[in-house]
Amino acid sequence: MKDQAESQLPIVCDMSVLSPDQRATHMATSRELFSRLEEIRELADGYEFRLADDSSAITMAAEFISLERLCCPFLNFGLEIKAEGEPVWLRLRGREGVKAFIREEISGLLGNAIDWR
Repeated sequence: MKDQAESQLPIVCDMSVLSPDQRATHMATSRELFSRLEEIRELADGYEFRLADDSSAITMAAEFISLERLCCPFLNFGLEIKAEGEPVWLRLRGREGVKAFIREEISGLLGNAIDWR
């Protein structure tokens, strides 16, 4: 029987699974989405990001998840949309090593413009 660590996917983004058009769309959507964050909270196994409570942010988050899950299948995603104007939260979580990957990828998207404290 394989050890669990041996059977886990590596924590590496594989953009080759996306077509050139999908890659371009995904990069543009990701930059726009993460440039509009209103708050970042650190979780034990990842991060949660507060988004603007508007339909464009929710649509961008759904588009981001739909493509990101293909190139980064080791990530767990959550999108929480509550009633009565409560904040919208995007969660990215995973096993050990995923937090560092998330910080590196999002900082790379935005040119290290995020304060992770």
